[in-house]
Amino acid sequence: MDRLSILGLLLAFSGIIGGSLLEGGSVIVLLQGASLLIVLGGTLGAVMLQSPAKIFGKGFKMARWAFATPHLSQQKLIYQLSAWNNIVRRNGVLQLEDQIDEMSDPFIRKGLQLLVDNIPAEKIRNVLEIDLKTYEQHHFQSARIWESAAGYSPTIGIMGAVLGLVHVMQSLNEPSKLGAGIAIAFISTLYGVGLANLVFLPIAGKLKNIILQQVNLKEMYIDGVVMIANGENSLYLENKLQGYLC
Repeated sequence: MDRLSILGLLLAFSGIIGGSLLEGGSVIVLLQGASLLIVLGGTLGAVMLQSPAKIFGKGFKMARWAFATPHLSQQKLIYQLSAWNNIVRRNGVLQLEDQIDEMSDPFIRKGLQLLVDNIPAEKIRNVLEIDLKTYEQHHFQSARIWESAAGYSPTIGIMGAVLGLVHVMQSLNEPSKLGAGIAIAFISTLYGVGLANLVFLPIAGKLKNIILQQVNLKEMYIDGVVMIANGENSLYLENKLQGYLC
């Protein structure tokens, strides 16, 4: 669980609600189900219309990464690659065959399988780099649905405000209701801008950072596998891969 993300979200909403209360506002006024439905429903529909189903589904599932960041251990992978290199140098590449089924990551399994099949180092690099490029493109496209949501939600919020004002105009014969009606109408704009800047954009930014870390890890793995295929010294392998640590 990413405590910083949760703390940041709580702090952002607490600051806005607290500021509203200090100005004499009411929490009840801020809680408008119709406004929230307009903003969330309109934004979701627009993003669904824009995105292919596979990209939309992946991006929606990836949102949990902002609060439960996948564990990435670069140092552990360096030790693993060094251990594999020692096995290959002592006993030959076929000794890694038993390791393949133990790996849960398809990318790592593929690299090991290429090693065991005695594929030349440069061909291993070419195959894995194509996989990495596809992975990077697909995940960045998925993360961008949250940027799209941040672009649509303020406009949808304005539409909600206009709808609210239309209802207010229908009550001009009751002046006592005008003030409260106008305030409620603009809650839609608040929801649209607030969700864009406090939820959607931060999630998109967090996802991009995580994807970059994953890409860096995979690039490190490619270099490690290629060095194993080339029969490099384990100490050299470790020292080179240490440069990927951040």
